[in-house]
Amino acid sequence: MSSRTAEYALRAVVMLGSNPGSPRTTQKIAEQTQVPSGYLSKVLQALGRAGVVEGQRGLYGGFLLARPLNELTILDVINAIDPLERIERCPLGLAAHGDRLCPLHRRLDQGIAQMEALFKGTTIGQLLAEQETSQPLCVMVAHGKPPCRS
Repeated sequence: MSSRTAEYALRAVVMLGSNPGSPRTTQKIAEQTQVPSGYLSKVLQALGRAGVVEGQRGLYGGFLLARPLNELTILDVINAIDPLERIERCPLGLAAHGDRLCPLHRRLDQGIAQMEALFKGTTIGQLLAEQETSQPLCVMVAHGKPPCRS
C-alpha cells in the first residue's frame, strides 16, 4: 500500500544511514539505490522539508540524515513522502454507511493500522543492525569494489 516514491525515499535513507556522518551526493545515492537521479532529487527535497535529511553545500557537500538512526522510523520516512491514510468514513460516500465502515473497508483500515504500527515501531537503525544474510541495498560490486560502507 506504500508508493514507489516512498520506497525510493526509504532506499535513500537506508543508504545514508549505512554511511552516517558522510555526506553523499544525489548522484552517488542514485547509483547505490538504483533510483533515477532526477526523481531522487525531488524525493530528497521532500525529505529535507520534512526534516529527515539535510543538505550540505560545498566541495564535500551532499545529503546526511538529520536525525539519529535509532530515532528515525520507517513511518517517519513514509509520512514525509506519501502518508498512510486511515479509512475513517465510507470511501464511496454512501450515506447509509456514515461513519460505520463496511466489512471490506474495515479490514482495509485494519491492515493500514497494522502497517502503521509496524513502521512506527521500526527504526532505520534497527534495519541496519539486523544480522541477516544480506544487508539493505548491499551488493558485491564487480572489479573488487567493497560493498556498501564505503
